[in-house]
Amino acid sequence: MLQKKICLLGAFGVGKTSLVRRFVDTIFSDTYLTTVGVKIDKKVIAVGAGELALILWDIAGEDEVAAVRVSYLRGAAGYLLVVDGTRPETLDTAESIHRRIVAELGAVPFFVLLNKADLKEDWALPPARIEALEAAGWSFHRTSAKTGMGVEETFRALAERLAG
Repeated sequence: MLQKKICLLGAFGVGKTSLVRRFVDTIFSDTYLTTVGVKIDKKVIAVGAGELALILWDIAGEDEVAAVRVSYLRGAAGYLLVVDGTRPETLDTAESIHRRIVAELGAVPFFVLLNKADLKEDWALPPARIEALEAAGWSFHRTSAKTGMGVEETFRALAERLAG
């Protein structure tokens, strides 16, 4: 069976762990758990005529003080940048992480998850900025770990890209 390592990256509190729990265990908890270092999960999914084991590396959030350790990224076939739609600064963090990944690993398939899409009234990301990043080749997916919206579809879309 083919295995692919996928890293989840982003600022603190954007919902990386909640997205993994929703995808792997189909559950959501309002309890905030800080990831220390990295948490690794696995989910086997059907892709095409076969199966693909996704090895999900939920990497601790970053800010100005704590940057992603490049060693965690080695061997990644793809990654998901997670942004909190209610906190525009998390998009700045995602752009910074993306630049470092490209410098270290080159072009690796990735999607950006605009998480917390269930909080529409609190949405704060400027549409023009999203459009500019899309024009630069970024692929955005709106997700909600709380409701499950877009979670399964996004992980599957990345898996299909990696398997193809």
